[in-house]
Parts: sequence; structure tokens; C-alpha cells
Amino acid sequence: MNEASRNFLLELLLTPGISGCEQAVQQVVSKFAQPFCAERQTDLHGNLILTRRSQWSPDTEATQVGDRRVPKVMLAGHADQIGLIVSSIDDKGFLYFQTVGGWDPQQLVGTRVQVWTKSGPCLGVIARKPIHLMEEADRKVVANLKSLWIDIGANSRDDAARVVQVGDSATLVLGAMSLRNGLITAPALDNRSGLWVVVEALRRVDTEKLRCDISAVSTVQEEIGLRGAQTAAFTVAPDIGIAVDVTHATDCPEIDSKQNGDIALGKGPVIVKGPNMSPRVTERLETLAETFQIRIQRSALGRAASNDSNVLQISRGGVATGVVAIPNRYMHSGVEVCSEYDLDAAAELLARFIESIDSLEPFRLNV
Repeated sequence: MNEASRNFLLELLLTPGISGCEQAVQQVVSKFAQPFCAERQTDLHGNLILTRRSQWSPDTEATQVGDRRVPKVMLAGHADQIGLIVSSIDDKGFLYFQTVGGWDPQQLVGTRVQVWTKSGPCLGVIARKPIHLMEEADRKVVANLKSLWIDIGANSRDDAARVVQVGDSATLVLGAMSLRNGLITAPALDNRSGLWVVVEALRRVDTEKLRCDISAVSTVQEEIGLRGAQTAAFTVAPDIGIAVDVTHATDCPEIDSKQNGDIALGKGPVIVKGPNMSPRVTERLETLAETFQIRIQRSALGRAASNDSNVLQISRGGVATGVVAIPNRYMHSGVEVCSEYDLDAAAELLARFIESIDSLEPFRLNV
């Protein structure tokens, strides 16, 4: 990826945006997209829709009532990350919280956090009673959310309330760090990586080859029920849609690749197959990957996906849907790890996919 695009990725990873609080992320995306996408709109839900329209129109008439001469394609990458929300402040100034999205409480013990207040970020830590002070039985108890709190250094409820309000969001301390072999680690790679891919794919599309209307959507509230993709798909009304999200990398200890697939970092994005995905879309992606020598991996999913493709597929009269997934180690933790190669390859594949679309007919089933 070029320097500007990598800086965009890093800025996404440094910007807070738990479900329901994605506005700062959307501002980063809109600013980056401004040079190549004049049509940018937000809806009342918070989705950011970036659209590039084709100036091309096929010569043939529409074959069925309701067909569009120019197909509409939607790429979905969700902007939100899992996080915390302050639910109470005790007399000593400690903050208690609820989780937003799916957390393993063990991941929170001993972490540094940022509480995002009206006056800016307030640093704090999450810890528990030191092991020296625990009874033997206590040492065997798994931490639960009720036994955790955020310490911001306040000495009373009033002191804490001068900075923090109930309802403020919190994240693990944001940042990114490069590892060996082109890997990157950060708390918010789920799913700023997928968001980066859809926006970068939109940027890479050659205007001269654009024969469909393409919307890259930075969706909101995926982590609490795929909510943004549902409303955005209704607005965009796409014929073809692809969700880009992370998937579990299985190339680390204690993960059964027989059950979870053989997925490794740095070997390319994952094309997912199953009932939630249109075979026509996956076939086109696989063909283009071979044509342009883009490494891909494959995985199978026998149920509706737990990402934006779930609701995208069944929006309005139905959408020919695909999933392109970015391998991610240690998902829903503060040390998620992805490969920059996989992100770059996914963006390239989707750009070529968009350029390949000039008709809906190849994507129709049972005809």
C-alpha cells in the first residue's frame, strides 16, 4: 500500500468509535475519500455512504421489468469497534462499566483504557485485587465484569464526575505497532481493517472501467446486531453486495484448523462460501483472483454469517452477496494481529471485481 493509504489505516486505528459513537471515524473516512469521491452522504443512523457513479450505459434494453441498466454494487465495512460504556461512579471515584460488543472479561484485566469525555480522552486502568491479597480459592476464580472497574486516579465521586459522565464511552488505549513480516497489531483491527479495504477499493477503481454504480459504506453498530448495514442497504438498494470483515486466523496455538479452517496471516484475503453467499459472486471473485494473480484463501460457513453480509443478503428483494474476510489473530482483544499484505490484496481484488461488473445477468441464479 502507498504511504497515504497506510497513513489512513493508522489514523483509523487511532480514532475511537465504539458502536453508537462512530462519528469521529466517519470524519476520518470522509476526509480521506474527498479527493476521489464527490458524493458522500450520511444517514440519520450514522452510516457514511461513499458513491461513485458510472457514466456508462449499456446499449441493450432492460430484459425484465425493474432491471436497472447500470448495476448497483455496495461494499460494507463496519466502522464500530467493541468497547465499554460507563454505567456508574462509586463514592471513591472508581468507574463501573458495561461492555459494548462481545468481550472476554479476561482480556480486560490489567489493561489501560481511554474514557472519551466531552473534554477529551481520560486515561485509566482496569485491574483487580493483587494476587498477594487473594485467598487460595479466589485465585482460581475467573474474572467477571462485575468484579472489574476503571481507575482514573480520582479521589472521590465528585472528583471523577468533574471529568467523566455516566454514558461516556471507553476503549482500550488506541494505537498500532508493526511486527515482523508485515504484520500489524492494534485493538481496533476488527473492523477498521475491513473499513480500510472497502474505501481503498473504491479509490483504486479506474473511472474509465467503471460500468456500475458503486457505494462503499462505512456501516455502524455491526457489533451489536448488524444494525447499520440493514439501514444502509435499504438506502443504497444494491443488486450486488460484499461485506468485508475479519475472520479468525488459525495459524496460532490451540485453535483447531479442522473445525475452523486453515487460515493464515499473509496468505491473502479469505473468500467465504456457504448459504449466506451467492455462488455467482464467489465464483467471480475466485476467477479474478486467478486472473490478476492475487493470493486468496477459502473458508466455509454453513449458516448465516455474523457480519454485515447477513442482513445485506436479505435487504429489499434480495442481494447477490459475498464475503471477503481479513485473517485476524486474537479477535476481540487489545492485541489483534493482521497482515498488511492481506488488506492490500483484498482492496485490489475488490477494485477488479467492481471493474468487471457491467450486467446483472451473470449473477442471477436458476436461469
